[in-house]
Amino acid sequence: MIPYRKDSPLRMHYLWSLREDTAVGWDAEGRALVLSGPQGMERIEDPTTAVAETLHRMELGPIRLANLLGPNEGAASGAEAYTLVLSVLREISHLVIRTLSLEDLKGPVLSVVPAGPAARFTLVRLPAQRSVRLRPNVTITLEGNVFLLECRALDHRVQIHRPEAMWVVSLLAWPTTPDALIQVLPLPAELTLEILGHLAGAGMTVSAG
Repeated sequence: MIPYRKDSPLRMHYLWSLREDTAVGWDAEGRALVLSGPQGMERIEDPTTAVAETLHRMELGPIRLANLLGPNEGAASGAEAYTLVLSVLREISHLVIRTLSLEDLKGPVLSVVPAGPAARFTLVRLPAQRSVRLRPNVTITLEGNVFLLECRALDHRVQIHRPEAMWVVSLLAWPTTPDALIQVLPLPAELTLEILGHLAGAGMTVSAG
């Protein structure tokens, strides 16, 4: 296992990107952004500069919204621009990939990928003593260097990029609690809970009693 000090400082990043099969462009009049892909087409009418720039950057790969969004044009503040962008991203969440990463230059930990038009991802904070386990019928396959978790009943897939996330997944084969995971795993508690929260938000866990 990779050594960690449980009490060491840890900086996590929450990254946003569009599905790789999604293209972003302007309509013929240049007034609406059009997002097109296998799941159909979405129009965003009269997007602000911040919204347009964010979506074009997300088309290229994962970004940190906080890095991209500074003070917006006119009197709008960076906080207002951030809120507006988040509102748009919620409307097109079936096209948005959410990635958890660490500031250690070793790449992302895991990614939650929408797999259907009804996909709506929300990070879940499980109670410390709630017993959970991996959802029945979730399959785990290896695609290149990435483990893929998926289930036909779910609207998301989870890509496991690093062993830290796979350690959490492996322990969910049996009923366990967030507190128990923190005690067993050689990871900072914050990272363990974030991995579990992303898995739960994607529907990969169920209550175990």
